[in-house]
Amino acid sequence: MSELLEIVGARIRDLRKSRDLSQEALAEKAGFNPSYIGFIERAERNISLKNLDKIARALGVGVDQLFTYVKEEEELSIEDVNIKKTIAILRTRESSEISMALNVITEIFNTYDKK
Repeated sequence: MSELLEIVGARIRDLRKSRDLSQEALAEKAGFNPSYIGFIERAERNISLKNLDKIARALGVGVDQLFTYVKEEEELSIEDVNIKKTIAILRTRESSEISMALNVITEIFNTYDKK
């Protein structure tokens, strides 16, 4: 099994779950058989660039985002569920949206700290 296939499969699974999509729902949106999505997520099948594009579009991300996977979950404890959820949401956003979210969070904590 290729490490790249494992990374891309895990990234697709994380993006799918962060959007509350089942494998069947993602497959329908992308035009595939549900078992194909399972094979991809488990790195059991090679995937063409054309099919990667279809999956990325169905997930609402660029193809490049399917290759970016940081294993924050390994660095966080089980108690950090909210941080994990926040990271999952931010992974799916554009950089300008992430910057905006950071600004909002910073302002909230600055206001909170002044009290």
